[in-house]
Amino acid sequence: MNLLDFAIQTTNQYIDQIPKSQRKKYGQFFTSKETAIFMADLFDVPAGKTTLHILDPGAGSGILSIALLERLQGIPQLKSVHLVCYENDSKIIELLKTNLDWVCQNSTIQINYEIREDNYILSQILDYNGMIGANLSPLKYDMVVSNPPYMKMTKDSPEAKAMPDVCYGAPNLYFLFAAMGLFNLIHNGELVYIIPRSWTSGAYFKRFRQKFLSEGTLQHIHLFVSRDKVFDKESVLQETIIIKVRKSTQKPSKVAITTTQSNNDFSNITTFEAPYTTVISGEDCYVYLVTNEQEVKTLEQLNQWGDTLPSIGLRMKTGLTVDFRNKDVLRDVAEDSAVPLFYSQHIQAGKILFPIGKEHEYIATEQVGLLQPNANYLFVKRFTAKEEHRRLQCGVYLARKYPEYANISTQNKINFISGLQNLSECIVYGLYVLFNSTLYDCYYRILNGSTQVNSTEINSMPVPPLASIESMGKELIRAQDMTEECCDQILRGFIYEQSRGSKSNTERVASAS
Repeated sequence: MNLLDFAIQTTNQYIDQIPKSQRKKYGQFFTSKETAIFMADLFDVPAGKTTLHILDPGAGSGILSIALLERLQGIPQLKSVHLVCYENDSKIIELLKTNLDWVCQNSTIQINYEIREDNYILSQILDYNGMIGANLSPLKYDMVVSNPPYMKMTKDSPEAKAMPDVCYGAPNLYFLFAAMGLFNLIHNGELVYIIPRSWTSGAYFKRFRQKFLSEGTLQHIHLFVSRDKVFDKESVLQETIIIKVRKSTQKPSKVAITTTQSNNDFSNITTFEAPYTTVISGEDCYVYLVTNEQEVKTLEQLNQWGDTLPSIGLRMKTGLTVDFRNKDVLRDVAEDSAVPLFYSQHIQAGKILFPIGKEHEYIATEQVGLLQPNANYLFVKRFTAKEEHRRLQCGVYLARKYPEYANISTQNKINFISGLQNLSECIVYGLYVLFNSTLYDCYYRILNGSTQVNSTEINSMPVPPLASIESMGKELIRAQDMTEECCDQILRGFIYEQSRGSKSNTERVASAS
């Protein structure tokens, strides 16, 4: 029996004995054999080194580090490995020790290991922050491999306070582990983690991305098509990716992006190399997970525009009313002083239909925070199903259709785009062209893998100038066709005319010179 098979066998026995609820308490989800092998193979073994230092924070039963040790068995020049495992779940320590003892006895290279039962983050607070009492020469590692715990923390948790430079609001342990893992590497050392995709975009992870991607470079990203087939024997719907990061400020020209259906079909893998500057872009360091040339072209087409919604005086906001917290002011039918409360169900085929006989369609309140002017808006659903054709689903709301109301309200499961002043109908229709197009839907899917439409991310997306949006809106009004196909045609026509104009300007400059 090889090293990894032994660890997998003992781990499966452990999983069968320990209730999932108990393992979830520690954010404990185990990596499959196939995934562990794939992650181990991502490492570049340093040429000429006879000894390697490896770190496995949150080691669990040791599957990942043992997969890496298995791979290192075939490296001729390698004589010894020093492995450090962090694990503070007392119930699995004995299993980890059993696995590592067996590995040491059956390895073809010398392996020394130590298990640190400390809190991985808190045990390094002095070193990480350069505080008095810090170790001036802490041990650094050639390789860091981990399936870190997925666990939300409060903003006042000790772990969050230990890493203030990467925390914004309530953090999750997984990205603290990733930042600390990079800190623990030697220069040009490599980190391979399996982590949720959520860190790649949004304001919540901005500080982490900026530090992580300034001190390290993304070398490889692996995507799983199926969200529910990443961890064996688990029901985990969080979209998960594998990343390889090198501790270096020298950026590569390309990033390798691979894709498989699940965690056990790595023989059926698609590979694509994307420009590094396309994958990581902007001052917020968003990570765009492109998988083919068409998606790269989508980014290039939209990124040629320098404006965003806020820069042209518009902004997407989240609906104002959390219905379950305001039950006392909700009404099922129209009554004096009640105004419409719009839900995602009112968005149908690009239009807003109201009323539709839904409960709580009206709200009777004088709370300023729950009311907004009856003005023109583009409504956008916040939540869609993973399997739906479109992530961006929107509808045009026109104030003149509800002249009896000075105010309206929006439930917080929809977003709306508004301006500093009332938007013209042409601008709202123009926004609909953008956000109902295939191009914008594709862009958003590349940017965000979740089923939630995040207003922060929408507000960061490139848009044409306001005059161009208005022109596209006029064209849509003339067409009287709210379909995706019509929006695509209008947007493509605008992009084509813009490219022709740019080409003509270039030719005029060239002829003049």
